[in-house]
Amino acid sequence: MAKIYYDQDADLKHLKGKKVAIVGYGIQGRGQGLNLRDSGVEVIIAQRKGGKNYDLAIEDGFTPVEADEAAQKADIIQILAQDHLQGEIYEKSIASHLKPGKALLFSHGFNIHFGYIKPPKNVDVYMVAPKGPGALVRTQFLEGGGVPCLVAIYQDASGNALKLALAHAKAIGGTRAGVIETNFKEETETDLFGEQSVLCGGLSELIRAGYETLVQAGYQPEMAYFECLHEVKLIVDAIFVHGISGMHRRVSDTAEYGDYTRGKRIITDATRAEMKKILKEIQSGDFAREWISENKKGRPLYNKLRDECDNHPVEKVGAELRSMMHWIQGANAKPAADKKSKAKVGS
Repeated sequence: MAKIYYDQDADLKHLKGKKVAIVGYGIQGRGQGLNLRDSGVEVIIAQRKGGKNYDLAIEDGFTPVEADEAAQKADIIQILAQDHLQGEIYEKSIASHLKPGKALLFSHGFNIHFGYIKPPKNVDVYMVAPKGPGALVRTQFLEGGGVPCLVAIYQDASGNALKLALAHAKAIGGTRAGVIETNFKEETETDLFGEQSVLCGGLSELIRAGYETLVQAGYQPEMAYFECLHEVKLIVDAIFVHGISGMHRRVSDTAEYGDYTRGKRIITDATRAEMKKILKEIQSGDFAREWISENKKGRPLYNKLRDECDNHPVEKVGAELRSMMHWIQGANAKPAADKKSKAKVGS
């Protein structure tokens, strides 16, 4: 069983007097940055000018700077830019500022595990990875709770890397819920596999296939949308809170029986074999090389596939139906300014 750490296992004193630079003020960067600041940690935000995230950082009371300046000033440099950008940012703006006693911090192991970032041996390298989006990291923190996190140590040059990692997890609220010990390999490979085979790739393709099957059989597109896409949220919410078995207790007996008797006809031995193939592509680094190469070429396949997805009939029908559901539009409204956080400014 994995080792789990809680509040009593972490001490914020290990971050006292240290400056934490967050490179990338996206959803995760904002959530962690605000929580760190509210926990009394000195935070520097690195975000390039000209984008909405730069303006948001200013709105939140930070004074964002270039990554080079942040890396020079900080003791702990947390890289939260997108995976395909991290290697370039590291080489251009961070590597030259790494000295003994400094630390590199990640919330996903992609670039370390696959070797796109190769840190010097004299710095700590560790991971604190919340298992939830940055917005949830923030709201849970404000409500006195926290989002469970993963913690992993890649290099322990100082002998205190785990203490620093747990202090960071505590500062963002993670130890309130529990922090599970792992390693960069396990976090990276399971994360990519889950995205590709279940959470994004598997689910999206299953929805489209179900929709197409019903429409091709002559059913109304609106009916196909509701049955194969709209109601997914009801099921996922029940699984999220109660597990699969608990979800079964919250749907009709007819639906539960259909699950048991027909589910394995959809997820067949061939499907499972393909999952194993996908996992091998991740483990070997083939997927990582493919994704980095795709970005270097300007994302031709990515853009083609995104256009195909955007133009699928289920998207057109869905947009029309969602426009009728005002509660969904309300959920997508821009969140109000974080008044509590803005009251505490320090960078």
